[in-house]
Amino acid sequence: MTTIAERAAAAAGRADTDAGPAEDAPPADEYNPPPDPMADYEPGEDDPDQVPVGVAWLRVRRDIRAISKDQQYNQAGTRFNFRGVDTVVNVFGPVTLKHGVNVLSSKVEASYGEKTTAKGTKMRECSVLVTWTIMGPMGDTLTLQTMGEALDTADKATTKAQSVALRTLLLGFGLTPTHDKDPDADRIERGNDAPARSAESYRDEILNPKTSPGRLQQISYELSNLRMLGAKVANETGKQETLDALGRRIYGERTGGGQ
Repeated sequence: MTTIAERAAAAAGRADTDAGPAEDAPPADEYNPPPDPMADYEPGEDDPDQVPVGVAWLRVRRDIRAISKDQQYNQAGTRFNFRGVDTVVNVFGPVTLKHGVNVLSSKVEASYGEKTTAKGTKMRECSVLVTWTIMGPMGDTLTLQTMGEALDTADKATTKAQSVALRTLLLGFGLTPTHDKDPDADRIERGNDAPARSAESYRDEILNPKTSPGRLQQISYELSNLRMLGAKVANETGKQETLDALGRRIYGERTGGGQ
């Protein structure tokens, strides 16, 4: 004998809600995860090597080697060479694809302000801190951060700032040289390369009876270059005296007149 509720449930194709669970039903707390789509994946001939992200990024750097500063800014009396973001992305893009490296921005923190040019034009200033996720062919990641700043008269300040942050990421963490002439290739002679001396050491040399008048004049020149003429020291009587005054006085005593 069935109840009206049981007959209604049977007509709807379901069991009565008051009925107990079926004997072969899984426990309520049992979870069956979805199948992993990459479980049976095997790299093909055209796929990147399955290496850790650090190795993959190293291979990217090895293939790129250098990006020269071929672009030039020449406006308003200012001229310099640079590497633009489009040039950098054009070089990095195919190489990261080859080695299975993805560069993803996972978080952008932006702040804004206003600047006025010399001509009175209002410009919007944007500074961004971008958190990047570098994902390798095996799915492991590196987390990096870079900053970017930009000005714009319209609505492009945020986009420009993020582009600067991307260029900084690729060039900075890619350690990408320019192959320009090394600044250390030119040697410039610089005066007073000797280790800095203390005011007291100059005082002792000035007061030394063996220090000649010629050396006293040279000391005065050195102190002038080092901007130490006004340095105060305790003289032979224990009173405070500037090195300039001390040197002039001792020079006068040893030459029988003024400097």
